[in-house]
Amino acid sequence: MPAPRRYPRSPAVTGQRAVDRANDRGSAGSPRRALRYALGGFALAAVLIAAAVAVLLTGAQPVAPPVAPAAEPEAAGEPHAEADSADAPAAADDAAGDAAGADSADAPLAADPEWLARVAADTGIPKRALSAYASAALTLASEQPGCRLGWNMLAGIGSVETDHGRINGSRLLPSGQTTPRIIGVPLDGTRFIATPDTDGGAIDGDAEWDRAVGPMQFIPQTWEMFGRDGNGDGRVEIDQIDDAALSVAALLCDPGLDLTIGEHWIAALDGYNPSAAYNNDVADAAERYARYG
Repeated sequence: MPAPRRYPRSPAVTGQRAVDRANDRGSAGSPRRALRYALGGFALAAVLIAAAVAVLLTGAQPVAPPVAPAAEPEAAGEPHAEADSADAPAAADDAAGDAAGADSADAPLAADPEWLARVAADTGIPKRALSAYASAALTLASEQPGCRLGWNMLAGIGSVETDHGRINGSRLLPSGQTTPRIIGVPLDGTRFIATPDTDGGAIDGDAEWDRAVGPMQFIPQTWEMFGRDGNGDGRVEIDQIDDAALSVAALLCDPGLDLTIGEHWIAALDGYNPSAAYNNDVADAAERYARYG
């Protein structure tokens, strides 16, 4: 009898990191199923209150990032601060995680820097990845408030798929790019559903079979359908965490359903990976992250 799918419940979760279980299965992440995106629910509750987004876990636990305060205009004649070239790489990563994006009206929504620093420290999620998850959740809350997508659900997916871009020795650069690239196994039917090549190898380097690519592990066909520019640089890049996180959010909100309904949430993860173990790993991770904000 198949194991039951579990919808996240209230706050505390114990046990081994979901990503460790995913790695034990020997995968760099599960493939996207391009035609199985009528997913319904994918995350936890999100409501709009006084122009601020509040995302709620089952049981009314807040799990949404506060929006970053608007920057004050720079005083006339005031010189621009220059970065210290001797700063450590970790400091550069922190600064990148705090960045609000392009200085324009179309700049991506960004979470409050103090919230990012606190939650990154508490959860162990790299600040650069957390910034992307938070921005994607805020963007979809603005575009489709009825979707109710939580940052912690995106973080749960990112954890199980690639340990937030850190699987197999990869890491996130301050730009949000993963290095080295994260490319999954050929989808030749041996371990996952057979998916013949759809991109001529242009994205995944394989002209025979599709492979899952990037920090959120899209297959090329699904990326073609849902890929979005998450950092406002005018490019849509499967290996860039802001783009990948926003693309996941867009895919999951596409059906236009309320993603706080348990059956919808379960259906969403079944569309991602039809596995009870995967469903429960993501639920564990999402609950764990929900405790921190």
